[in-house]
Amino acid sequence: MRIKDIKVWSADLGNTKPYTIAFKTVDEVLNAFVEIILENGVTGIGAANPSEYVTGESFEQCQHALKENNIQFLIGRDIREIHQLTFEVWQKLPKNPAARAALDVALYDAFTKQLGVPLVKYLGQKIHSLPTSNTIGIKNVTDTLKEAQEYGERGFSVLKVKLGKDLEEDIERMVKLREKFAKKFVIRIDANQGYSSSQTIEFYNRTKHLDIELIEQPLPAKAVDETKQLPDEIRKVIAADESLLSPQDAFELIKPPLAAGIFNIKLMKCGGVSQALKIADIGAVAGVDLFWGCNDESIVSITAALHTAFACSNTKYIDLDGSLDLAKDEVKGGFILKDGIMYCSDKPGLGVERI
Repeated sequence: MRIKDIKVWSADLGNTKPYTIAFKTVDEVLNAFVEIILENGVTGIGAANPSEYVTGESFEQCQHALKENNIQFLIGRDIREIHQLTFEVWQKLPKNPAARAALDVALYDAFTKQLGVPLVKYLGQKIHSLPTSNTIGIKNVTDTLKEAQEYGERGFSVLKVKLGKDLEEDIERMVKLREKFAKKFVIRIDANQGYSSSQTIEFYNRTKHLDIELIEQPLPAKAVDETKQLPDEIRKVIAADESLLSPQDAFELIKPPLAAGIFNIKLMKCGGVSQALKIADIGAVAGVDLFWGCNDESIVSITAALHTAFACSNTKYIDLDGSLDLAKDEVKGGFILKDGIMYCSDKPGLGVERI
């Protein structure tokens, strides 16, 4: 079955809860969408939300990469050549991981819809459900506790708290969270490259009694060698995020000594399902756990990340809350969320439909 047409459009999905992280405040959610249409009318949808600070790809560059002349090579191609098609997307758009992700996801969605199976089943489902963390941006102690309370009332049991601007306030927020909620929440933290080595060590030593599950990207992305010099017990709970954009980066991180015991994989960083699976395999060989993250994304790409995560036996954590505070979306369906726990539906492909 051949690809007949490809439609591309963009939309601001809005953000009902603007938030601050170490390097920016997020108040709009621009996504680019791709719809692949097969000769028999079956469609596949992909979406992109680039992070210029992390990958160097702006939203405008993403849009340009998805222009007709750059994606025309897919027209007339047999969707059953899925691995060749995703390889060519990777080859032709090397500097546009989010644009690649939109095309890659749309191809996988169309292919598995044509087969009549969920994407996760095609990839080989290993996991059936996991709790997702819900993210609290950089806020004062009072607002942090208030937002945690709200998430608890909505059924979430895992929090990811953004830190990295003020070490003393960061530690105070962790202490107060544990004081107020005891063991109600699993707590993860994300410093977004905001700490030095000495600050990372100090944070760990002063908070390890609080049972923090993991520390995401405390040091700058390029400081891999410096990260490798941290104590073993700290590196085991570090999740590499901005330092992990590709399979090549994964190889650098696992060269002894291991830089991080956890890989944070995002489709928007690496370029979609096909590249994410390569990173996951490298992690599996090295004994690294997987932590699947996201940007502020449509249900489309969040669902694709979930299906991919659940096809990997070394997946231990998910942080796929990127569509939960959108003001609107371009699709319905997709993942299932109940009491903070995420599941894949049994519908073919990603199980999403355009509204």
